[in-house]
Amino acid sequence: MPEAHIEAIIEPDLPIIDPHHHLWDLRPLVASFPQPLHPFVETLAPAAYYTFDALHADTHSGHNVVGTVFMECGAFYQTGAEQALKPVGEVEFVNGVAAQGASGLYGNYRPCAAIIGHADMTLGDGAEPVLEALIAAGNGRFKGIRHQAAWDADPEVLGPPFHAPAGLYTSDAFRAGFRHLAKMGLTFDAWLLEPQLPDVISLARAFPDQPIVLDHCGTPLGTASYKGKLHERFDVWRENIRELAKCPNVSVKLGGLAMAFCAMPEQGPAAGIGSETLAAMWRPYIETCIDAFGPERGMFESNYPVDRWGATYPVLWNTFKRLAHGASAEEKHALFAGNAARFYGIEHVLAA
Repeated sequence: MPEAHIEAIIEPDLPIIDPHHHLWDLRPLVASFPQPLHPFVETLAPAAYYTFDALHADTHSGHNVVGTVFMECGAFYQTGAEQALKPVGEVEFVNGVAAQGASGLYGNYRPCAAIIGHADMTLGDGAEPVLEALIAAGNGRFKGIRHQAAWDADPEVLGPPFHAPAGLYTSDAFRAGFRHLAKMGLTFDAWLLEPQLPDVISLARAFPDQPIVLDHCGTPLGTASYKGKLHERFDVWRENIRELAKCPNVSVKLGGLAMAFCAMPEQGPAAGIGSETLAAMWRPYIETCIDAFGPERGMFESNYPVDRWGATYPVLWNTFKRLAHGASAEEKHALFAGNAARFYGIEHVLAA
């Protein structure tokens, strides 16, 4: 593995709520993948066991991370439960981590202050009791779901972990379950790939009262059959981002660009590239998103440990701070903490 790049922390006192990270034990899963490992799996291998201690080490590596939002990742599902209710186990596990942080033993730091779980929206009305069970398991911390829709005709783009069907967000079955979220006061995280952005545009227009956040800047692709095509696809991506931003119910997570899928950088994991280089690489995407959504509907995210492919945790947040250099103090507060706190209903984290 390349030597980690070390640099001084920029604006170390700026409060951050990291609105997107995972916790998991993927060691048995990673061991089962065929060789040679897909770049995404190669990213996961050194961080296949990522729970409270690893998260604590990253979030206390120099930046002022005051709270975090856990994002579902299929971890610690309930064995023996019926299929629809297996994801409740993940929320139970993460709620324990959140309680550990909320004990005060670690100061005012509040990990997993909001928990985003998973429920299968294609269950239609059957999704409602699952959502109720997730809410109960979250002890007030469960805020919404993610049902990822990432798909591409080229199976090499995503690799073996992902199996979403094509056109999931446009399907009647998915929308039959999705309609329950707004009436239950729940948020929705949308993850899909850049060529699929019209699907989330359609979803947002069909449900204008549903709060939606687009993960990872819409996931531009630079791997497999998309290798070398970031530049030629940029205009299509930008047009779709601008169209999606016309939906006032949609926000965007500013990050995810250090994933292996995006090839920004192509080498990894944590190839030793500094924040100045990464900021120059990501600037067209981050600035397009902020211009489109405004500083009141964007939130910087770590997507850790997946984004360790391109950057260590300290370098990642330094990169975001370089990209926000020209923003006002109010805009920085919104982009680094305030918007995440409002979207996920965890304003108390900033009041601590």
